Amino acid sequence: MRLISEPPVPVKIHKMKQRVRWQHPSIVQRQIDQTSMVVDDDYQENSEFSFMVIGDSGTKSHYSHHPQRQVMEMMLKYGGDCRFVLHTGDVIYVVGSREYYPRNFIQPYREFLVGGENPDSLTYDNMVFKLPILPVLGNHDYYDVPWPYRLVAGATLPLRRIFRYKDIEIGWHGSNQGDAYARAFLDYLGGISYPLELERHLDQYYTAKTDNGRCLRYQPGEFTRLPNRYYTFRYGGIDFFALDSNTFNTPEPLPATQAGDAYRQQLQQRRLEIEQEELQILAACDKLNPNYPSEAEQLADLGGKLDQINEIKIDVEKQLESHTSADVDLEQLEWLKNRLIESWHNSEVRGRIIFLHHPPYVTEATKWHQGQTLAVRHRLRWAFDQVAATLGNLHQGRPIADLVFSGHAHCLEHLQTENTGYADSHINYIISGGSGRRPRRQREEGLELMETFHEANGISTRKVANSLLYVGRSGHGLNTRKPYSCVRVDVLGDNLPQFRITPMVTELVEDKWCDRLLNSFVI
Repeated sequence: MRLISEPPVPVKIHKMKQRVRWQHPSIVQRQIDQTSMVVDDDYQENSEFSFMVIGDSGTKSHYSHHPQRQVMEMMLKYGGDCRFVLHTGDVIYVVGSREYYPRNFIQPYREFLVGGENPDSLTYDNMVFKLPILPVLGNHDYYDVPWPYRLVAGATLPLRRIFRYKDIEIGWHGSNQGDAYARAFLDYLGGISYPLELERHLDQYYTAKTDNGRCLRYQPGEFTRLPNRYYTFRYGGIDFFALDSNTFNTPEPLPATQAGDAYRQQLQQRRLEIEQEELQILAACDKLNPNYPSEAEQLADLGGKLDQINEIKIDVEKQLESHTSADVDLEQLEWLKNRLIESWHNSEVRGRIIFLHHPPYVTEATKWHQGQTLAVRHRLRWAFDQVAATLGNLHQGRPIADLVFSGHAHCLEHLQTENTGYADSHINYIISGGSGRRPRRQREEGLELMETFHEANGISTRKVANSLLYVGRSGHGLNTRKPYSCVRVDVLGDNLPQFRITPMVTELVEDKWCDRLLNSFVI
């Protein structure tokens, strides 16, 4: 049995629409745009500002240390003047269960929360941010637990051992198809029972204005809710687009050809191999005692491998399944296309930043070859192509987006695309997914990303991107290094902005945490 499960794409979309009362008559009547917000902090008009990016953070302490908390303390040290934090997803591990929010989110980020001086009094569904943390959904924020596991998940360790998983944060509830995340971060209009109460709420909090009508006013320290699972906001003349990549990461169907059948057999064989590997890891776990520090560290590493195995299982099964058009969130992709076109036609907008969970380009060893990675790449590429075709020469050689931030890969990485033959050429991609969960290694195949294209004149393979920086797990044995990371971004200049990127890294060396800033680079 799989340790975790994931709801189908149509279910994710439907449930999230219910939670924000998508296109409710009272919302339509007021001409409210449910995908926009204004961050009302009195600084949003400044052309120069700074922000931070974190991701894949929502985990507990590891026996004697807490990497997520150390990253937070580094953020306090080097990011005191930043206006907000983008979070690239996986807010809570292993599944986004509500009982883990106090320990895995509220406690680590307490300085950013109103009432954070007494974090035990805060509830996950009533958080107010002093410094905005603006997240997108990660795959773990949608994950659930099969019922047999759920029955014993919160029970004693001996009961967990029946299922041969030790010290795994699976919780009693699971995410409830993303409901815990929605209650933690979204304006959960589905919880408002009475029509008059809903209307009063809309009139009180949806008072900001954009080109598309009224929208939610996000007020740090007072009202800090997001309007939807995907959304946009403008700050300092930069348009930010937050995407839910969990609804357009479904791998493309395997072709009904001899090559497709051969690849299907490879996937089935791979599934058998990783199931055997899982049994071997669980057998090794049975021999270790988490009460001994040296064995606890081995258990943590084995737990990381179990994480990877479950992710690989899900990706393999996604590729083997039959898919329909309902498995791709075309509505969100159309929204992104249209909003990018509007952004390029607005003379007040100086730049564009996209952030999402799944990276379109990556060299982390467990992610670069996944079907989901290619699916996200191809669907974003489609949207960018549509934008470029509509704009013509309007963008004057500039990339469709200045920066694309993502997580999912447990590392910090900077990649840049070459001429891909499509409108995702010459774009800078930054992965910030090393902010708390176990760091992972870079692949052994090298820094150049190749892609195979099926074109009219046949099949060709060419380089599409280069990895320019990678911070992740390295070394072996006593020389193993596990750096945790986040990113500071300084927006500089006026009409044509520049983005100074400063990677921030913290690492446990001889039982002491060491923080450092890596060399900045300007995009």
